[in-house]
Amino acid sequence: MKRSPRFQPVLPDSLGWCAGRHGPMVFPAKDAYVGRSLADYHEYSEGEVDLFRQMLRPGDTVVEAGANIGALTVPLARLVGPRGRVWAFEPQRPVFGVLCTNLTLNGQEHVRPERVALGEGEGSIKVPVIPMGAEVNFGGLSLGELDGEPCPVRSLDSYGLQSLRLIKADVEGAEVQLILGAKDTIRRLRPLLYMENDRKERSAALIKSIMDLGYRLWWHVVPLFSPNNFAGNTTNIFGAIGSKNMVCIPAEQQVDMTAFTEILGPDAPHPF
Repeated sequence: MKRSPRFQPVLPDSLGWCAGRHGPMVFPAKDAYVGRSLADYHEYSEGEVDLFRQMLRPGDTVVEAGANIGALTVPLARLVGPRGRVWAFEPQRPVFGVLCTNLTLNGQEHVRPERVALGEGEGSIKVPVIPMGAEVNFGGLSLGELDGEPCPVRSLDSYGLQSLRLIKADVEGAEVQLILGAKDTIRRLRPLLYMENDRKERSAALIKSIMDLGYRLWWHVVPLFSPNNFAGNTTNIFGAIGSKNMVCIPAEQQVDMTAFTEILGPDAPHPF
């Protein structure tokens, strides 16, 4: 991959740019987490990428629900390579536009971006339209509010996928609906699941929905600050903030997960 440290794109004030660990990235300049991490560290949640590196091989298929601007989509695409496929779902229209820009900048033509919200069935949902220059957490917006523009909702089952290695989901509390709409796919293809679980009031239902499909679950908590970040920035601007996720593996698969804390039931202790 060719990089030029002298290259500086001309962008509106609402957008920033960096030559990141996985390639050039455009991002909302005032975004609270993903954008700020890219601006200061030239990477985002690299601990998740380290785990995906162990899960994925060239030629694999990945579903990423809640792709945001592609900060993790691009490394996922590089891991599966041009023989693989990443389905990247992002319902926010302005954010979806930045996602497509980043995929193009990085030459990831085997990624299939979809402005669709994955859910239990077919329909439509209201999605807030936030200006790119807003000072907000673009990755933390909930869907279905009264205000917003319509976005299609589809179940993952409706795509009829024939192969699938990993489902990665960060859909701001709608993970159970995603699982319900993916039951047939999960039962047929037995993919690994990597699910955000950072909402205490919805945690038990999410854990149960996955366990009911014959999976074992482990916590994976990733600090947003890494001292080994790509920019070499030693200042921790995020403190103890991290992403709280679950690694979910079909119970019939034998894997060594001794380094992780297993979730033994819906009411198990969690890292909130």
